[in-house]
Amino acid sequence: MNRPVRASFILGILYVAAGCATIDYDHPRQESYVLPDTSDTRLGKAVEPIVAQRPSEQSGFYSMNDGIDALTARLLLAQHADKSIDVQYYLIKNDIVGRVFVYTLLQAADRGVRVRLLIDDMFTSGYDTDLAALHSHPNFEIRIFNPFHRGAAGKAQSALTGFGRINRRMHNKSFTVDNQVTIIGGRNIADEYFGAREDANFGDLDVMGIGPVVQDVSDMFDTYWNHVASLPVSAFVKKPDAPETALNMLRNRLSDSMDNLRGSKYAEAVRTQYLRYLEPGKDILRWAPYELVVDSPDKGIKAKASTADSIVTPLVESIRSAQHQLIIISPYFVPMKDGVEGLAALEQRGVEVTVITNSLAANNQFTVHGGYAPSRVPLLAAGVEIYEARPDADVAGTEFVDASGAKATLHTKAFIVDDKEVFIGSFNFDPRSANLNTELGVIIRDRELALRYASLIDAALENQAYEVFLNDDGALRWRGHKDGEEIIYLKEPETTWGQRVMAWFARIIPKSQL
Repeated sequence: MNRPVRASFILGILYVAAGCATIDYDHPRQESYVLPDTSDTRLGKAVEPIVAQRPSEQSGFYSMNDGIDALTARLLLAQHADKSIDVQYYLIKNDIVGRVFVYTLLQAADRGVRVRLLIDDMFTSGYDTDLAALHSHPNFEIRIFNPFHRGAAGKAQSALTGFGRINRRMHNKSFTVDNQVTIIGGRNIADEYFGAREDANFGDLDVMGIGPVVQDVSDMFDTYWNHVASLPVSAFVKKPDAPETALNMLRNRLSDSMDNLRGSKYAEAVRTQYLRYLEPGKDILRWAPYELVVDSPDKGIKAKASTADSIVTPLVESIRSAQHQLIIISPYFVPMKDGVEGLAALEQRGVEVTVITNSLAANNQFTVHGGYAPSRVPLLAAGVEIYEARPDADVAGTEFVDASGAKATLHTKAFIVDDKEVFIGSFNFDPRSANLNTELGVIIRDRELALRYASLIDAALENQAYEVFLNDDGALRWRGHKDGEEIIYLKEPETTWGQRVMAWFARIIPKSQL
């Protein structure tokens, strides 16, 4: 994921001179909440009898590491929505997956389903006209979290006059239908997260849930939706002069995109997965106690951030409870001094700590790699094992596009504690997730799930990642395998001199901003 733009002071001055539209934070908005009774919906009739047979402290979970699987689940749920869809994302791109996703939401709204879409403003530039058209639909409301000023110089003005505010983004990802089924995890809505891109793909992880966890996610969504930082599109984008015409034009464009996709191998793979989901009697759920962990939206307001409820508290408690094993998977891994010391302390008391992150060649953010790289030597010296994902690693669900030359990037955000619990969510182990962005995830307390994930990871590491180690002289080395042969790399594997230099210079960026 791209990191927020850090405009220079001089550039900000130049852009502000062009003039920008301001944000009306007093714009009238009506509070709304999850619909209280959805038992009579199709999903309610299917889900509630199953939930009723389980202990009240348990929810049913189905994890999705395959991109086709993850997209199909969202589309199928939206198509079966009868009353409501609540959507919360950091990014929705105007690409194949993004257009299919939005079109499916629009079709639901056309059927009378209430759609509430809450999106962060980091990547909405150029989409205001379409957002305004969707927002004009009587059943489709859009709110933007922590919006920038509008106009050609909007982001520059925001950076100049309110950097402490706009540097804080909503990184949560949730998708909830009829308050009966929810999906949370690491994926945004774009081709690279769902195996639909030919040049780059992200290995990621989501979890679908039913049971009490759904109400917890809905309560979280309502808190964000009604927060002062979440503004209706109408607060800063003019309503279309002819709303129905604008909406129909958008609907036709989205429909054309669907028509162009229908004959592809990718579309056929999605249809095949549809049929698998619809198999009668199919049981895909793991039932377990859980804890939904989430930041308060106040974290997005600089003046309130220091006292806001933080996802860090329960995550640190879980990690510190480790007795024999901790596996951390984080695409952007930038431990501060206390983080390095904390992992070293776990090793000292006998916990086997493993960190899996991106190699420089696989990382889509060389600045983050620059922040991470200096921590490798002290972590390895303390006994922590480090593996870095390869740029040619297999990404589940990418076999239906010509992705033979695609760069693979780890994007999964998870950790496993002993054989007792698994965290899946949006939280990266970096200062930005800890201190600036809002995050969401779930800790699932299930022994079988923890053991299964640990086993799958162990089996995949040899061919999907480089093992980082220190040689006898204390120098960094990387161990990889190709065609069954071991290869020792003396430099960052599969990188150019230019990549290594850029990552080295990136170390001047304050870690607190990474």
